[in-house]
Amino acid sequence: MARRIALSVTAGVVVLGGVGAFALANTEEQPPTLAHSVAHYTAPEGDGQGTFSFTTEVTASSGLRSLKVMAWPADSSLAKMEPTAKEMAGAEPATCEPAGADTVRCTYKTGVAGAEAAASPHGAWYVAVLATAKDGTTTLDDKAAAFTVD
Repeated sequence: MARRIALSVTAGVVVLGGVGAFALANTEEQPPTLAHSVAHYTAPEGDGQGTFSFTTEVTASSGLRSLKVMAWPADSSLAKMEPTAKEMAGAEPATCEPAGADTVRCTYKTGVAGAEAAASPHGAWYVAVLATAKDGTTTLDDKAAAFTVD
């Protein structure tokens, strides 16, 4: 009887260990997740400069290597073809700060000159984001946030 209990306990440890190893491996392979993404555009006034900013929270179990940000007008050629990871590789990087165990809060901000604003298409715009974790997994969201250029 003691031998049967020992075998049952050993089998249970092996099964639980296997499940734990699977859960750990499965967690490490999860791509980064984005949450609370917000874009804000302020048009330039007079000789002043406007601003464009984007913030998001990224969770990646292996840590975040980089976050690239690209704003694009909804009526552009990108609307017909979603941005690819290759196109996003050359996009501007965001600055990220720790915000929890596996989470960082990333911010991208740039100035918008009057001539730049005048030459930009008016209407709806989207923000595409490429998040790359330290383990190499990526998340591409071509419409992480939206804003309007008036």
